[in-house]
Amino acid sequence: MPSTCVFGAQWGDEGKGKIIDRMATDADQVVRYQGGANAGHTVVVAGEKFVLHLIPSGILHPGKVNLIGNGVALDPVALLAEVDGLRERGVHVDGSNLRLSASAHVIFDHHRVMDNLAERWKGEGRIGTTGRGIGPCYADKASRTGLRVGDLLDEERLAPRLKAALAEKNAWITEVHDEPPCDYEVELQRFRELGKRLAPFVGDVGAELRDAYAAGSMVLFEGAQGAMLDIDHGTYPFVTSSNTGTAGVAAGAGFPANKLEGAIGIAKAYCTRVGEGPFPTEDHGDEGQKIRDEGNEYGATTGRPRRCGWFDAVAVRYALELNGATGLIVTNLDVLSAFDTLRIATGYRIAGEVVERYPVDVDLDELEPIYESHPGWGEDVTGARTWDELPARAQAYVKRLEELVGTPIVMLSIGPERDQVIPLAALIPELAKGGA
Repeated sequence: MPSTCVFGAQWGDEGKGKIIDRMATDADQVVRYQGGANAGHTVVVAGEKFVLHLIPSGILHPGKVNLIGNGVALDPVALLAEVDGLRERGVHVDGSNLRLSASAHVIFDHHRVMDNLAERWKGEGRIGTTGRGIGPCYADKASRTGLRVGDLLDEERLAPRLKAALAEKNAWITEVHDEPPCDYEVELQRFRELGKRLAPFVGDVGAELRDAYAAGSMVLFEGAQGAMLDIDHGTYPFVTSSNTGTAGVAAGAGFPANKLEGAIGIAKAYCTRVGEGPFPTEDHGDEGQKIRDEGNEYGATTGRPRRCGWFDAVAVRYALELNGATGLIVTNLDVLSAFDTLRIATGYRIAGEVVERYPVDVDLDELEPIYESHPGWGEDVTGARTWDELPARAQAYVKRLEELVGTPIVMLSIGPERDQVIPLAALIPELAKGGA
């Protein structure tokens, strides 16, 4: 497909980095359109691990153009550290293969201060942010007081706009929280210099992308967080600050919505979540810990242990429907080889009533997941490269997932390496008629 969006169909950390890296082989442009440096896409190439936070995963493929859209909350310090780190490891990065939208909003020092103070103030009501200033940056964007990448490159604009912003922010920091103010002169000098380093990458990413598409380029859009963390459609308020799925592409990359031709969801064969918020299928016992250990479920960006549990077919089906998914890729199937019995949530019980559609207007902590059990396969599947090489019980489990979510499963990932995948046609022929 000339244009495809890859998005997380759970609460993030679904293994999107590896899949996007693989799909980037066939793409010309790889685009990040939302989120900030709180994202962490992990890619393993020939045993060497790369963790990408802001730079699109296509950067590891020579000849690909990687674009950071206007919908990203841009931390210049994090981006340039990532550029330097990749260059030190022999990866080519310059203004020809990494492009940055002049309209992306910038995360300043005061945003991080505000983020951490707000979380501290909320106490038990905190939402579990990473403290990287992303929410306050998006808040400034919505209130029309933010500064954008282009402002860093224009000294006449930067100084007065930053001074005006800090006048308001410092009042909040000092009067409400009784903390020392951020230093205007320090921030001004620091971000002026950062702007100079960013300048070779900066341009009109939306126009560049539309021109490339019109010329026949294959475009791949990568979502940074999962659909269940979407600001409008996720488990609000325990969500991120942007639209994480296909709805974010047009606004966050300047790409016409009617030109998006494919949408591939990514979901683990089980489920994880980082931070606060509802998680219906979380396992608080030994099996949850076993999933964490077998899957090495610790945040690529934060190092925080992830909350772990069983595959939630209700939530995944909702995410796929919401984003118009044409296919689903299931990752980490190999992790489940360690279990004798597997569970899948097929519905919820709410106030005694059984529901099979994801509820958006109830307290998810009050519901009870309804599980069905499946026998495990007890065999290492990391060497399989075709469907027929999988154990029969693994095949049965995957078929049941496809039946429950109602979207064709087009690929399985059975390990961290690029080649540890199994491409699939739809296992249920009827689903293929409307799928990829």
